[in-house]
Amino acid sequence: MTARARRCRIAPILLFMARNGVPHRSAYRREGGAWLIEIRLRDLRQLFHHLDPAPFREKDLDPAAETYIEDAMREIGPRQPVKLIVHLPDATRSTAEARTLPDAVSHYFRYRATQTRIELRRLLRRALANLAVGLAFLGLCLWLRKSLVAGGGAEVLGEGLLIIGWVALWRPVEMFLYDWWPVLRRAWRFEAIARMPIEVRAAAAVGPPLA
Repeated sequence: MTARARRCRIAPILLFMARNGVPHRSAYRREGGAWLIEIRLRDLRQLFHHLDPAPFREKDLDPAAETYIEDAMREIGPRQPVKLIVHLPDATRSTAEARTLPDAVSHYFRYRATQTRIELRRLLRRALANLAVGLAFLGLCLWLRKSLVAGGGAEVLGEGLLIIGWVALWRPVEMFLYDWWPVLRRAWRFEAIARMPIEVRAAAAVGPPLA
C-alpha cells in the first residue's frame, strides 16, 4: 500500500494541509522554516492504542497514526527541519494529558528507535549464523565434488554440487548487502521523529481538510 493510500485510509483522524508547490512534499506546509506534520483529533484517545493499559506517557501510538507520522517523515526527509502539530478541541487542549502529549509521543518513538536497533542487531546475528551454515555447506559440497572427481564420478553431478554450494551463500550475502539498510534507515527516522518539536494547538485554527 502506498503512503498516499494509507493517508486516505486514516483520513477521519489525520489532516492534510493545502499544497504548496513542492513536488514530493506537497501534502505538507512550512512554518518558520520547518515542515509541518499535522494531525487533527476529536479526542486524545484517537492518537493512542485503545488496548494499551500503560500510563498515558508510556502508551503505544495507534498504528494508523504511527504509520502516517513515519511516512510523512520519510517523504519530507529525516534531515529536514520538521515539527509535529496536533490540533485538539479547546476543552481537550487544556487537560493535563494534552500538556504531556509531546513527551508521550517522543517517548514512544524513542522506544521504537531502540526496538528497531535491536531488530537490526538480531538481523546481523542471523546473517552471521546463516553465513556460517552456508560456508560449511559449501565446504561439504566442494569435498563431495572432489571425491567424485577423484573417483571418476559423474562430472555433471560434481558441477551441480558446486552450484548448490554457492547458492547456499546467496541468502546471507543478501542480508549483509541489502536487508540491513532499510532497518537502519527506519531507526534513523524514529530517532528524528523523537527529536522533533511537538506542539498542541486549538483545532479551530485549522482550515478544512483536502477533498
